[in-house]
Amino acid sequence: MVSRPRFPVIDVHNHLGEEFGGGWCNRSVEELLKVLDDANVQQLVDLDGGWGEGVLHQRLDKFKSAAPERFSIFGGVEWTAWVKYGHHFGEWTASRLRHQVASGAGGLKIWKNFGLHIRDHSGTLVPVDDPRLDALWVTAGELGIPVMIHVADPVAFFDPLDFYNERWEELKAHPDWHFPSSIFPSFKTIIDQLASLVKRHAGTTFIGAHVGCYAENLAWVSDLLDKCPNFYVDIAARIGELGRQPYTTRRFFMKYQDRILFGTDMPPQAAWYQLYYRFLETDDEYFNYDLSDPPTQGRWRIHGLHLPDEVLEKVYSLNAKKLLK
Repeated sequence: MVSRPRFPVIDVHNHLGEEFGGGWCNRSVEELLKVLDDANVQQLVDLDGGWGEGVLHQRLDKFKSAAPERFSIFGGVEWTAWVKYGHHFGEWTASRLRHQVASGAGGLKIWKNFGLHIRDHSGTLVPVDDPRLDALWVTAGELGIPVMIHVADPVAFFDPLDFYNERWEELKAHPDWHFPSSIFPSFKTIIDQLASLVKRHAGTTFIGAHVGCYAENLAWVSDLLDKCPNFYVDIAARIGELGRQPYTTRRFFMKYQDRILFGTDMPPQAAWYQLYYRFLETDDEYFNYDLSDPPTQGRWRIHGLHLPDEVLEKVYSLNAKKLLK
């Protein structure tokens, strides 16, 4: 067990809301800072900022105002407004992003409903690389803020829900996480649209959430990293995938040590942070990647990466410092 990391940490992928973040939005900032201090987390990015004067301003007032150096709050896109603004939605949402950043937002978060559920004013599903949104991505680049983008989901969520699906238990528990091909675009369609988007907007920094949304295929992620210097990835909620391919993953970390960011996507608590530190720092073999047993994502175990100090420090915080205002 690793109780504290060898270097200070920036958690670039977390949530402080009710649904995913342990309800920290309704708990004291002092209590949260104690958790972060004990885990040596010097800064946390809350991706639940939303948009407009609502949740974003609440989060800024509560967390950013109380400890400006410890928190960064990302804004979002009000997709439902597409019905109102129609053909001008791209320009409108770009203007809203400028307002969010002027108010204190440190970045833009794009949720996984983009590519799966979001529809325009005519009811047509919006592809991830839709050129009508170019104004939004260009504005993020001009403002110098990163875009944390999560499209699709694990590949198994798109596979048939049968005997061969290794995440059958998880999908049976959460049937709305299953995206059958008869209703939704294929995984390959969505992930290729992501690559198209990142390539087209070289002046905008994109952080591919969850190892570029394709932790199962590091060769694909590597190819996009090679082609797009504006592309970074975080490791949030994917140590289960990374840790069962430890040799490939370690080579990936060594080669792209300047482009990988630490994140958990788990409610801030000591046990989760310690598990991530164990994965990155030790050469432990065949241990549980979850706090539940059996683990929630699939019935396998992972192996530690035992990364060298110069790589650890970059992944833990130095890379994030380059991107976060």
